[in-house]
Amino acid sequence: MKSLTFCVLLITSTLSAISLSEVIEKSLINSPSLESINAKIKANKHASDIVNLYSNPELSLTKNTIDSSEPMSQTVLTIKQKVPYYGKHDFKQAVTLAENEVLKEKLFAAKAMMVQKIKTEAYTIWENRELYKITNEYITLTKQNIKLYESYTSVEDNQHIVIMKTKLSLADLEIQKSVLSAKIYASYAKLSYLAAFNIKNIDINLKIGEKPNLDSFSLGLTNNPELLIKTKELKKENAKIAVADINNYPDVNLIAGYSYRENFGNYLNFGLALTLPIYGTEDAQEEEVRATALSVVSQKEDTKIAISAKLKIYYAQMLSSYQVYHIIQDNALPQIAHMFELSNSSISTGGDLFNYIDVLFDKLSLEKKSINAVGNYNKANAQISQLAGEIK
Repeated sequence: MKSLTFCVLLITSTLSAISLSEVIEKSLINSPSLESINAKIKANKHASDIVNLYSNPELSLTKNTIDSSEPMSQTVLTIKQKVPYYGKHDFKQAVTLAENEVLKEKLFAAKAMMVQKIKTEAYTIWENRELYKITNEYITLTKQNIKLYESYTSVEDNQHIVIMKTKLSLADLEIQKSVLSAKIYASYAKLSYLAAFNIKNIDINLKIGEKPNLDSFSLGLTNNPELLIKTKELKKENAKIAVADINNYPDVNLIAGYSYRENFGNYLNFGLALTLPIYGTEDAQEEEVRATALSVVSQKEDTKIAISAKLKIYYAQMLSSYQVYHIIQDNALPQIAHMFELSNSSISTGGDLFNYIDVLFDKLSLEKKSINAVGNYNKANAQISQLAGEIK
């Protein structure tokens, strides 16, 4: 009956589990942080529309205090419209379009970063679940061996000490199990926050892949989100330089007025006004924008160096995890398996439980390190994928 209940719970848990790819897909749709960037993109579109519009015309009404019997007595209605120098709208439009591209790259970068964080947290859940599972197995095994040892040996003082030490080791395993349970719970809470929806169970199975290759990873850096952002920011600054350059050419203000005179003839007047760039303000503004553009160029080069350094760090972590895993699986565990068999046959005939427990816990330690290596390998790979701008 208990077996049937366990099977039902296992099947139910499996059916309710969600895959990592589903988590990523939903999070890219539901994330509030991504939606805020989308809102900025929409706002910038409206700014782009505004750039194409003319400034509002100015309408003024003036009346002097001269007696109406005098020809100079008049009421004047004047309208003034600013007309930008030819091409200024297009240059300003280029700035807003470049800003739109910057925002899109920032959205892409935010997606890549969020996917990396989701993967890392999901891998942490897998790691802690595997550690929890193996700890639970060793708890059961230790209990069985204590029971078996007690049934095969007479109760003497030195044997009491061995059993007590073994029970202390068992208590330590129980503590580890409790800590892992709390970590899993916390990771699910963090994963739910990152994905912007509640996740109770994730279906994920990790393994060690092929040996990492630095050269192949380096090829993916061409799509690095940070680098793409700097490229678009430089394009935006260059567009600003073009605007600053054309601002040296003044805009034209067209003026038309109608003068009303009570006792004399009314008349129209026309005119135009220019802003004279004689104080060098526009030149100073242009130099300011050029300096900013040079700053972005330097930032882009610094970003390249930083990205290369990060890649080497993550590659080293990934390679180390790969090597640790294979040292444990290919060398250490086969050796300890033989020791475990010898100790196991000894304990079954009432042999030294303490030596057996030592071997048992050595095996547990190696298996934990193996699980950690798999988790760290995949976490480092997720970091490298984020550097390459992957969002899946």
